Amino acid sequence: MSERVVATLNGEPDGRVIEFADADPYGEDLTIALHMLYELHYGGFDGVHPAWEWDPELLRLRARIEDVFLTRLRSDVDGGEDLDAALGDLLVEHVPGSGVSHHLRDNGTWDQMCEYFAHRSVYHHKEADPHAWVIPRLRGRAKAALVAVEFDEFGGGRADRMHSRLYADLLEGAGMSPGYLHYLDDVPAPAIAIVNMMSLFGLHRSSRGALVGHFAAAEITTAPSARRMAQALERLGADPRCVEFFTEHIEADAVHEQIMRNDVIGSLLEQEPSLRADVVFGIQATEHLESRLAAHLLSSWDSGESSLRTRRRWLVSQNG
Repeated sequence: MSERVVATLNGEPDGRVIEFADADPYGEDLTIALHMLYELHYGGFDGVHPAWEWDPELLRLRARIEDVFLTRLRSDVDGGEDLDAALGDLLVEHVPGSGVSHHLRDNGTWDQMCEYFAHRSVYHHKEADPHAWVIPRLRGRAKAALVAVEFDEFGGGRADRMHSRLYADLLEGAGMSPGYLHYLDDVPAPAIAIVNMMSLFGLHRSSRGALVGHFAAAEITTAPSARRMAQALERLGADPRCVEFFTEHIEADAVHEQIMRNDVIGSLLEQEPSLRADVVFGIQATEHLESRLAAHLLSSWDSGESSLRTRRRWLVSQNG
């Protein structure tokens, strides 16, 4: 299916139909096909006609793929309306020291750190972009508070302080390519699925509650993991640009956590209490997909294998 999407995008918009094929909701084929269809709404692709972005047949295909992905995601989480429990779970480390940032801080190698950078580059190159789509779907205090968080994510008006720019600097500091989506072909489905989830929530007004829940989950969990990542990089003697990306997030996201919980979620549910279950779903879906990525990384490293799809290509990319 993803091969047919590539072949279609290389031509001119002509109303052609791409038949949907059954695929694993979390598998490589469905994940990369959906990512390519979403990328048409971001930067697009060199040589791809911009009219493909709103081609009716591609949108129909995307809707079919989204339905498979979203149905599986909903079936894999508990759901419900207990927002306090969902938020509370984010603040508790149920198995202390078992996460990716713990491993990298205590035992990680430089090569594993670079693999982690490659995985995260799929999101951080467009950091905060998926969340911006929810802004026109919010009202009042919820909108103003979310924009305040986004303003920080976009560097407070300074291009050199945008978090996506800081991540490109991190990659350069690590001796890796800072190019947009440079490592997409190296990264397997678990990392890409997280970005697909954000795009799905952002592009659908009906998922505005889930997007807010996801954004809150990301902000709440970032500060402690960022502190461990900074410690890991200092232990490994990394370039200061690598450390800076994470130290920037320690203080900022601690503040963002309070804004998201109290001003964004609180205000949104005052206005639209029916969205409570959607907010809970966004939190749970985020934690579920992040757990899948963590399991992939740690199991690969524990077995002495690369967590990336293309080890030989990765080594060439890392060395420039």
